[in-house]
Amino acid sequence: MTDEDPEGEPAATARATLRRSGIAFDADDAALLRAVAAEGSVAGAAATLGRSRARALARLETLEGAFGSLVERTRGGAGGGGSRLTDRGEAVLARFDRLERGLLLSARAPETALDGEVVDVDGELASVATVIGDVRALHDGLRPGDAAQVRVGADAVTLQGADATPAADETSARNRFSGTVAAVERGETVATVRVRVAETDVTLAALVTVASADRLALEPGRGVTVSWKATATAAVAPP
Repeated sequence: MTDEDPEGEPAATARATLRRSGIAFDADDAALLRAVAAEGSVAGAAATLGRSRARALARLETLEGAFGSLVERTRGGAGGGGSRLTDRGEAVLARFDRLERGLLLSARAPETALDGEVVDVDGELASVATVIGDVRALHDGLRPGDAAQVRVGADAVTLQGADATPAADETSARNRFSGTVAAVERGETVATVRVRVAETDVTLAALVTVASADRLALEPGRGVTVSWKATATAAVAPP
């Protein structure tokens, strides 16, 4: 996305990049703001990063034309002058850091690959017949009859107790399958739950918080429903 979101914050793309008014704020820009905060001046930040002061100032002006005031600069005087991040600058940097952390976690999330055949295409969505049943997913150019591989990220999967699963018309998660918890790998705050889909040998991975795992009593043998939105997964040509 390249426009502002409804609350006026920079909209995020999927590459750890914030965009506004056609200007991209990326990792190099985040490094510049961090260096300004650490060094107390644009000149000091530029030197630390191996850039010229003129180049750093020009980039800041470009960014501020789209994102608003990011750095407050004061000229020399009794206090010696210097630069610091504005509240806006700190907010943009914090938003970028959250996005980058989120992408890093997503990249590390386990993924389940399901082989199958496209049985139907409706615009951007394809229905793929797999061993666990028909799975709906985003696609890019597939046609009915094509071989396909559906990739399901563990961070996209939602788990619910089998006795608390909402009706299909009460949720946007159209991919829904019953199963049994096969294993729970607990970290400090996040658990990886592996669910064997009913009547198959397929095991799907799901990431949940440890608190959610405890609340749902997720232990081996527990019956659950796994679900995910069609728009949260992709169907691609097999490698």
